[in-house]
Amino acid sequence: MKKRNKRIIGLTLAVVLLMGLAGCAKDESKIVLASKPMAEQYIIAEMLTLLIEARTDITVEKKLGIGGGTSNIHPGMISGEIDLYPEYTGTGWLFVLKEDLIRDPDELFESVKNQYAQSYDIHWTGLYGFNNTFGLVVTRKVAEAYGLETYSDLAKVSENLVFGANSDFFEREDGYPGLQEVYGMDFGSIKEITIGLKYDAILTEEIDVTTIYTTDGRLEGSGLVVLEDDLGFFASYYAATLIRNETLEKHPELEAVLEEMTGLITNQEMIRLNYRVEVLNDDPVVVAREYLEEKGLY
Repeated sequence: MKKRNKRIIGLTLAVVLLMGLAGCAKDESKIVLASKPMAEQYIIAEMLTLLIEARTDITVEKKLGIGGGTSNIHPGMISGEIDLYPEYTGTGWLFVLKEDLIRDPDELFESVKNQYAQSYDIHWTGLYGFNNTFGLVVTRKVAEAYGLETYSDLAKVSENLVFGANSDFFEREDGYPGLQEVYGMDFGSIKEITIGLKYDAILTEEIDVTTIYTTDGRLEGSGLVVLEDDLGFFASYYAATLIRNETLEKHPELEAVLEEMTGLITNQEMIRLNYRVEVLNDDPVVVAREYLEEKGLY
């Protein structure tokens, strides 16, 4: 009886050990994907999830909409709690690395990519294509009346126009004071406008010019004209996937999958996708899947 009990105990321990090993193997096939709490990030995160799970045996655990964005996600990347997430070149360079502004977007990308590799052992993939930075817009009526295409064009006639923005923009060095210094803009009058009311203010002609984010979904179908920052005043915020090199070493197949996102999304396309989520309240998973299908990737 004792021998039989020992055999049963031995078999039980063997089963437990095998189950433990299986559990470890399962954990090894899982990665954690994070995002910031904004529509654009939800959409990109869902695209990444769909591509990874369709092309590999890896399971993606999603931690989306993390409050505080980069300030809370970056430490998670360093500790290994998070494996990858979408980030912006300007945020990485100015906010995380706390370096001085580099206006040339290509130089900025190479610099932030190299610094992250050296300082954090984190890899930047190729850029998605869109640049979610600050921008200036006018109505088509104003653009046609003054022949506006660039910020330099706008500066020449600024004395005839009303500029509106939130109060912080008038105090930031990379805001209104900087535009005055770099472009010589001197508007006829300026108005402080609450962020949520800027679109209403410009569309009702209360103001002539205002600030936006260049991939804002509300630009879709608005008739507003995004002017070209021809002197590169605003920092570039091109997006890409950040992934820990340790994760890439464990799952080298991920690199080719992640690079499928390189050059995939233009500003206008990102505006359209954001519009569907921000304005139409479409499910980011559906929006992401349909876009990948449209591009022949899913």
